[in-house]
Amino acid sequence: MTDIKDPENTLLMETSQGSVVIQLRPDLAPKHVERIKMLVRDGFYDGILFHRVIDGFMAQTGCPDGRGTGGSSHPNLEAEFNPEPHARGVCSMARASSPNSANSQFFICFDDASFLDNQYTAWGQVISGMENVDKLQRGEPPRSPDRMVSVKVAADVA
Repeated sequence: MTDIKDPENTLLMETSQGSVVIQLRPDLAPKHVERIKMLVRDGFYDGILFHRVIDGFMAQTGCPDGRGTGGSSHPNLEAEFNPEPHARGVCSMARASSPNSANSQFFICFDDASFLDNQYTAWGQVISGMENVDKLQRGEPPRSPDRMVSVKVAADVA
């Protein structure tokens, strides 16, 4: 089991491929972390598909309609670009062409994606279970997509 140092800022994600633990980074993107935790606590992410999984790049999820076109009922977030490099295991917000259009969709980097640095808001890091992210079905969209079965804030788990 992963040593969780900050349960309030740690996500426990159960995917169809296994467990993934994500350390949230409110020091980098406080408003994005706040939004992610609110959506997690509302159960928003439970059952949502990984709708865009590109080998060597990233796995994207967080769209309620499973196609990459939707978001939550909350307003879009203003960008919180930060110097965190988009490296393996980094979690960052997906968005449309407007920098201030992130809402609920996010992605997990498989490998270095430094071309995204300072253009997308990094808000977390996979600290355990990256091998399960690696197992996600590839495709845009995948033929039989994997999903987030459940996502919880570690502080909320007894």
